[in-house]
Amino acid sequence: MKTLDRITVDPAIMGGKACIRGMRVTVGTVVGLLASGHSAADILESYPYLEQEDIEQSLAYAAWRLEEGEVPLSAP
Repeated sequence: MKTLDRITVDPAIMGGKACIRGMRVTVGTVVGLLASGHSAADILESYPYLEQEDIEQSLAYAAWRLEEGEVPLSAP
């Protein structure tokens, strides 16, 4: 998997949600906009400080998180 170097998680920014390059734009915002029918061009126009790779890495991060599973440890 390509390194997701544009996705940051900092408890002091947006409550620790995954953000784009330490800005107050969450991966969830970007993925949600795409899911609701906005194009990447629409998003880049609305958020001119974002770049195409930010959108691509947001999708990659979301896909990775969906595949990641947590298995509880059984009690001793």
